[in-house]
Amino acid sequence: MVKQITLAAFITLSLSGSLMAQVTTDSLQNQVSAIKKDISSLKKLKVSGYVQAQFQYADSSGQASVAGGNFASGVDKRFMIRRGRVKFQYTGSPNSKGITTSTAVLQIDATEKGLTLKDAFVKVTDPWTGWVSVTGGLFVKPFGHEIFYSSSLRESPERARIIQQLFPGERDLGGMLTIQGPKKSGLDWLKLEAGWFNGNGAPGAGGDVSDFDKKKDFSGRFSLDKALMNDKLKVGVGLSYYTGGYRIDSVNVFKAGNDPSGVMGFVVESAATDNGAVGIGSRKFTDRTYTGVDFQFSYDWKPGTTAIRAEFISGNQPGFASDTKSPNDKTPISKDIYNRNFNGGILYLTQNIMKTPFQLVVKYDWYDPNTDVKGDEIGKVSTVKTTNAADLKYDTIGLGMAYMLDSNTKITAYYDMVNNETSKNLSGYTKDRTDNVVTVRMQVKF
Repeated sequence: MVKQITLAAFITLSLSGSLMAQVTTDSLQNQVSAIKKDISSLKKLKVSGYVQAQFQYADSSGQASVAGGNFASGVDKRFMIRRGRVKFQYTGSPNSKGITTSTAVLQIDATEKGLTLKDAFVKVTDPWTGWVSVTGGLFVKPFGHEIFYSSSLRESPERARIIQQLFPGERDLGGMLTIQGPKKSGLDWLKLEAGWFNGNGAPGAGGDVSDFDKKKDFSGRFSLDKALMNDKLKVGVGLSYYTGGYRIDSVNVFKAGNDPSGVMGFVVESAATDNGAVGIGSRKFTDRTYTGVDFQFSYDWKPGTTAIRAEFISGNQPGFASDTKSPNDKTPISKDIYNRNFNGGILYLTQNIMKTPFQLVVKYDWYDPNTDVKGDEIGKVSTVKTTNAADLKYDTIGLGMAYMLDSNTKITAYYDMVNNETSKNLSGYTKDRTDNVVTVRMQVKF
């Protein structure tokens, strides 16, 4: 009897142990599956960014500058957090055809001046061919190459003067259609981008640039980027076009022209009473049109990678009497408009020093905000409106060296030599101003 009871107890314990082992195994498998699912979800969200800390030394205290903004009165040396970017990007899972149909990006910039929203957009790609995408939100306008080339990769500390004047903040609120073949199509080196935007740019620190009119701007670019010779040779070409404007109410509009005595200045294009004064006429809009062409070339050979980039932009810019910068505000324009024909360009030459972590860069850029006047013509008194310092041409030569401490850390030393057009008729501009800038920057990406 005792043997039978012992045998029964043994069998019961064995079965119980087997059941518990099975339960434990099932539970472990469930936990592993849950962890895999969580990891898969986390892979869809990528966090990246970079921080740029820098020191600058200027030729003179309080000088105007496009190398990170004007120097404060009495200041010729400054430390800055030039950029502190944090980017969150969600990328959906590819469908059965290997096409990723959804992407969302949120990027902020944190500096000593405050927090700024840089990007906030969604991108949806057609799930059948992968050729057509629609982007909506706040993002970089499709125009040229310099405007969208990341500040973490760009060899010069800042974008060229002409880009800062025409496209302050580089970004705008709008929607964009992109046509580009997937890699497997063999035509992914061709791209067409066409977007419609509010037209008043991206917000500054804590800024709000909600649209103030019904006018929308068009910006588009057709480009090709081809890699050859096993990626040793890379070539790119782009054509860009921008057209748009903004509402003007009761303000005067001027354009370049000769007064009755033949002096080149500004003449009336339309009077304030024609542009929407109460009870008179209807509201009108300015017109701005830019055309651009850009070119990129790089070749990896024994002395190191050599790269050349060039860009040329021309058009008409409706600015103000003392400033040709595109308006970057949420309120209707209340100042008189001055239409100017302009042109400008950018040229880079970069050379990696063989297989060392050193890189040399030479950059030249110019911006002529008013191509209808030159030299001593500027500031010559007109019986209508006289030209001024805003109409002077600027040329800048930049020389720099970068050192890659590791794959994420870059140290750059750069010297901007700024040369302004001179005129005997403009006080303070009868000779080149002392406004060169030295920048030393440390950057870490993550």
